Amino acid sequence: MLNLLTDIAGVSVGHCTDLTLGSGVTAVIFEPPAVAAVHIGGGAPGSRDTALLDLDATVQRIDAITLSGGSTFGLDAAGGVQAMLREAGRGQIFGGMPIPLAPQAILFDLANGGDKDWGRFSPYRQMGYDAALAARPGAFALGSVGAGTGATTPLVKGGIGSASAIASSGHIVSALVAVNAVGSPLIGDGPHFWAAPFEQDKEFGGLGLPQSFDLRPRLKGAVTATTIGMVVTDATLTKAECRRLALMADDGLARAILPAHAPNDGDTVFAAATGEKPGGSLVELGHLAGIVMARAIARGVYEATALPYPNALRSWKDKYQGE
Repeated sequence: MLNLLTDIAGVSVGHCTDLTLGSGVTAVIFEPPAVAAVHIGGGAPGSRDTALLDLDATVQRIDAITLSGGSTFGLDAAGGVQAMLREAGRGQIFGGMPIPLAPQAILFDLANGGDKDWGRFSPYRQMGYDAALAARPGAFALGSVGAGTGATTPLVKGGIGSASAIASSGHIVSALVAVNAVGSPLIGDGPHFWAAPFEQDKEFGGLGLPQSFDLRPRLKGAVTATTIGMVVTDATLTKAECRRLALMADDGLARAILPAHAPNDGDTVFAAATGEKPGGSLVELGHLAGIVMARAIARGVYEATALPYPNALRSWKDKYQGE
């Protein structure tokens, strides 16, 4: 166990990171395709092909999930992921044509100091292709990489986080998330994380909870933000059960960020099941989905590094370990 999304067999993760742009793309590839659903809880979401994950939609399985910065410009990224998968011979047959499916969610990182003067067409299609091409099983980077490159929170830099857990039945539940929240993952002015009760093996500093709690909101202000991510299990689930898993994972988002699901957030949580193992309790899988989502959010912030720009938002480690 690596405490990563890739603890699930058949799941590969790839990043494309552009520090000059201050943005990036993360592609999660399923081999074979996975049953999937989505829950969108934020007030300002941006997505592509999420309607096909509706419970009354025909499609049951998808080839990939795409996470990207760039706000709606970043929605080009799924086209790049789709292009790479098509070249690899992937895709489900519709009308005699193989069509890879790579639903996507985006976050807003256009005001973080990076050079967004990209000309006529955004770079995200190529970045999506590169992220998918880089996707591998096993270890992958956390923090200011991929879709988390330009991510921020009110007090410290955000980033990509991941975590996993094993159910009593032996099934694995894992999360991957890009943390770019309007609300704060930190209690008061920090350094303690709201996700502290769920921490394993000091994975985000081991500080536990503070002696008192300042519940006043720490907010970014009137900018669109968004935390986007997913939970994946190796259990055999239906599309409706994946939807329930996404809903329960979203509870973990709300435990780790205060407030969550704000009007300027586009908080989006996918859930996917590879079907490698039968059985298991959806109640326990959902319980673990909320926990790994909360842990992944804290890890994304803990592992982040500041962008290389003047006056860039400091990272958690710079702000709290450097004092």
